[in-house]
Amino acid sequence: MSDSIEKLCGTGSGGMRSWRWYLSKVMRLFLRWFRLCPRRGRRKRSSRIRDLWNYGTVLLKSLYYNVQTNSDTVLDCVFEPIYWLVDNMTRWFGVVFVSLVIVLTSSIVIIVYLCVLPIIFSTYPVHWILWHLCYGHWNLLMLVFHYYKATTTCPGFPPQEKSDIPTVTICKKCIVPKPARTHHCSICNRCILKMDHHCPWLNNCVGHFNHRYFFSFCLYMTMGCVYCSISAKDMFLDAYDAIESSYQTPPPAFTHQERMVHKSLVYLWVLTSSVAVALGSLTLWHAVLITRGETSVERHINRRERKRLKLRGKIFRNPYHHGKINNWRRFFGVEKRSDWLTRVLLPSCHLPHGDGLTWDCPAYRNNTVAI
Repeated sequence: MSDSIEKLCGTGSGGMRSWRWYLSKVMRLFLRWFRLCPRRGRRKRSSRIRDLWNYGTVLLKSLYYNVQTNSDTVLDCVFEPIYWLVDNMTRWFGVVFVSLVIVLTSSIVIIVYLCVLPIIFSTYPVHWILWHLCYGHWNLLMLVFHYYKATTTCPGFPPQEKSDIPTVTICKKCIVPKPARTHHCSICNRCILKMDHHCPWLNNCVGHFNHRYFFSFCLYMTMGCVYCSISAKDMFLDAYDAIESSYQTPPPAFTHQERMVHKSLVYLWVLTSSVAVALGSLTLWHAVLITRGETSVERHINRRERKRLKLRGKIFRNPYHHGKINNWRRFFGVEKRSDWLTRVLLPSCHLPHGDGLTWDCPAYRNNTVAI
């Protein structure tokens, strides 16, 4: 009885230890709570900041992230405003470039008629005069015809509605099926059949239906510039010496008309020689691509595929290469021998080979791979 009373009143030795133990435990809990109260506030604040940062990261990645995301994709996203600015400026400056081509070409033609031809008529024999008249006017006719057709002919677009035409992929911009050799032009904002490039000097895309006009214009413009540069070489040297002599004391007694002729001849030779070198290099490059059965876009794609297959011990074959001569025949639309005259050396509005939607590929041996 006395033992139970001591336990209830806490007077026993076990009761004294229990009171001290409870008191010390309460004190320790109180001190620990008192010490950790400020730290709990910081932890809550830091956890909230961390949660906001993680939420913002997830939200940002949800706008652009996918399994194909890499450094190239990030760079494309960063430079997308610059691409947009360049595309829109090119679209508007195309009119300026076309006007510049017309003005410069017209100025050369005027100088030839007013300055070069009179000298040819007065100093050259009859057969050379006839040759200059025939070749010069034929070259001018071919140049003007092909430039007009290259700028006004539609390069060709794939059908927007559903059809049975075989396609190879879906355009990420247009969200429509793309046939083989079709690529998206960011300037025209459309897919182009057999796209080669967007030419600002034409203010038009170079595609399936105007590729021949573009190359012919480059070829005949280069030929015309070489013709003018060679024909006016002696006239240029004489005009340059006359201009240099004007700085002597006393200067030669040239009339205003003679000084204008001298400056015009120098302008003609410098411009035609520069264009012949620059445009001639571009024409030669496109001639190489035509010989290989490629476009400018396909050149980069085929080179990358060639390297990839070489690492696997395979050989890449261009599926659109029909042989060097046949590539030129298909490009110019030559079906018989007389077509080289009527369709290449004379103005012709005939359509190119094929419709630009389907392509017939030559058969290769079994030990080669066509992509």
